[in-house]
Amino acid sequence: MVLSAITSMGIVQGQTPATTAPVVKIKSGLISGNRNLATGIDNYKGIPYAKAPLGELRWKAPVAADSWEGIRKCDSFGPSPYQNKPGPFSMWSQEFIIPEQPISEDCLYLNIWSAPVAKKLKPVLVWIYGGGFGSGGANVPVYDGEAMAKQGIVFVSFNYRVGVFGFMAHPELSAESGKQASGNYGLMDQIAALRWVKENISAFGGDPSKVTIAGQSAGSMSVSCLMAAPAAKDLFNKAIAESGAYVMNHTGIAELRAAEKQGIAMAGALKAASVAELRAMPADVIQKAASGGFRPVVDGYILPESVGDCFAAGRQAKVPLLTGWNAEEIYVAEPLKTAAALQERLKKQYGTAANDIISYYGINNEATAVAAQQALATAERYGMQNFTLANLQSAIPGLPVYVYRFYRKVPGDGEYAKYGAFHTGEVPYAYHNLRFSNRPWKEQDYSIEKEMSAAWVNFVISGNPNHKGMAIWPRYDALKAGVMVFGDEIKPATLAEKQVLQVIVAAQHAKAP
Repeated sequence: MVLSAITSMGIVQGQTPATTAPVVKIKSGLISGNRNLATGIDNYKGIPYAKAPLGELRWKAPVAADSWEGIRKCDSFGPSPYQNKPGPFSMWSQEFIIPEQPISEDCLYLNIWSAPVAKKLKPVLVWIYGGGFGSGGANVPVYDGEAMAKQGIVFVSFNYRVGVFGFMAHPELSAESGKQASGNYGLMDQIAALRWVKENISAFGGDPSKVTIAGQSAGSMSVSCLMAAPAAKDLFNKAIAESGAYVMNHTGIAELRAAEKQGIAMAGALKAASVAELRAMPADVIQKAASGGFRPVVDGYILPESVGDCFAAGRQAKVPLLTGWNAEEIYVAEPLKTAAALQERLKKQYGTAANDIISYYGINNEATAVAAQQALATAERYGMQNFTLANLQSAIPGLPVYVYRFYRKVPGDGEYAKYGAFHTGEVPYAYHNLRFSNRPWKEQDYSIEKEMSAAWVNFVISGNPNHKGMAIWPRYDALKAGVMVFGDEIKPATLAEKQVLQVIVAAQHAKAP
């Protein structure tokens, strides 16, 4: 393999011999892809799973792709969804970011990696990317599916609409929908992609009855939404949720009327008197006017109730779950500098329960105060969600739940070195894609990549991440709170921050109306 580094902390591209993969017949027609001769893995990229959501289809539910004659070449990624110009920032070097071009509203494409079709169908993993529901795409190096397919599964990734194009609600859109609902077009795309997988994946050697949905950040929040969405029922039978969920009410997800007001405000800023006028405007004009985050909506249709209420009542999908979060999801650039200042803030926020937090983190000087704020930011934003997700899912008798904590400080040069086990940092390990970066990896990084990706594959296959050679990963329950730690060591442990997380969750529940 010939390797060439693109940036000092960017992508390492591989040039491998390829040939045309076998022609596959799907419902829409015939497609061809590529076979990597070095690995024997076939890949089909840029397969349309829905019509381009342009013109009258902007802000509408996805419509099935048209059929075609002849053989459609599916050997390169389709455009990423329309969004602001992407590029490296903070801890995310280029291998974590979509290319600058192409981006387009015409983005509803999916990608498949699989070994040559055999008699026995293989379990399927469907990947849902993150990006705060406002950015992202499937064409990201650390989301490559080849190494996972090589371990015995079929790997699928896809694009869904993001930002204003994926999640804008408006009263006129609600009225025309026939469901009195609007705003969840990105979630509808995800459901349409899963339905496409159910109908077509057997042509690629995948088993439509054994589909695991997996996502990180907004992708993980999407996983929790799909678990609560009646329209997604029976489209998957396992779930992986990395660093994110929507199971704590009043933390990020919008109510329909509030979301509609946001849409009205945006239309007003553009001086558009109707949705028809908005649909006639160029995408770049819409994107520039979009202010504030557009996110999933409790619309009464795709999400009939809040995700938190759904899980609390036990109405979510009854599927095995693998979930967890990283040690340093949030980087606090300007922390409080004294223990006294932080203790005061915590007592205002948590009352007498703050003493448990102060004691756990040993907050008694500047160093411990700064370190505690980094850890607390992660616990308050991500930890409480995935902790609650694990507790609610494991409360259902017979459902296996497995929790991980990722502590490995991802290697990096210069500014990148300070971010530690950052948000998204686990992805190239879990999906066996360290090779796409020239970060200064060490032997332990490759050990984690091997063990973690094998655990993910085993979970997709059997609903249990344990595999030969790895210490036993305990099944999670709220009482024992057993987890698997991936860090300088790979080992089972008890969730260290359990008491802190209980304090945070209780405070959130107390604030809820």
